[in-house]
Amino acid sequence: MMNRILTSALFAGAAAGLLTALLQLLFVQPVLLHAELYETGELVHFGGAAVSAHPDLPGFDVMRDGLSIIFTMLTYTGYALVMVALMSLAESKGHVVTARAGILWGLAGFVTFHLAPALTLAPEVPGVAAADVFDRQIWWTATVAAAGIAMWLIAFGGNLVSYAIAVALLLLPHLIGAPEPDSFTGPVPTEIGALFAARALGVGMAAWVLLGTFAGYFWQSEAQRTAAA
Repeated sequence: MMNRILTSALFAGAAAGLLTALLQLLFVQPVLLHAELYETGELVHFGGAAVSAHPDLPGFDVMRDGLSIIFTMLTYTGYALVMVALMSLAESKGHVVTARAGILWGLAGFVTFHLAPALTLAPEVPGVAAADVFDRQIWWTATVAAAGIAMWLIAFGGNLVSYAIAVALLLLPHLIGAPEPDSFTGPVPTEIGALFAARALGVGMAAWVLLGTFAGYFWQSEAQRTAAA
C-alpha cells in the first residue's frame, strides 16, 4: 500500500507540477514582473503622465525559471502525497477512486488551499500594504485546516449535522477576519493587482484539477497493475 501511495503521488505530483509551472510562467509571472517595475520605482503611475500597460519585461531566465519549475513540481508532489493518502483512506471506506472522481478531489483541494483563504486574504502582488506575515500565516493555516475538514465532511459526512458543521467551518475564519494592514499604501496599479489575483486563482484551480485527475488515474492504474501481478 505504501509503495502504491508513493508511486501514485510522485507521478501525479511531477506531472501536475510541471504543467502548473508552465501555466504560471505563461500567465502569472508576467504580471509579477510588471508589478515589480512599480515596486522598484522604475515605473510610476500616480500623478504623472499615462504609463504604458505593456512594458518590456524580462524573458525566460534559465536559473530563475528553471528553479521555479523544480520547486513547483516538488510542492505539488507534496500536495499529491496528502491527496493520495486521503484517497487511500476513502477507498478503504468503500469509495471508488478514478481519474474522473479525481476532478472532484482536485476542486476540493482548490477550495481548501486557494479559494477559501482568498475570500478574505486575496493573492497580493509585490509592494502592496499587508499585515504582519506571521499573523497572516497563522490565519491562512487555520483557514486551510478548517476548509479541508469541511470538504471532507461535505464529501463523506452524509448527514445534516456534518453539513452544518462544514458550513460553520467555512464561514468561521471569515467572520473572525484575516489580519489587515493599518493603512493602504503601495505603488502598484489596482488593475495589476486585480489581474494577478484572478490569474493566481485561475491557475490554482487548473493546477488542482490536474493534480486530482492525475492522482486518481495513477492510483487506479497502480491498483490494476498490482492486481495483474
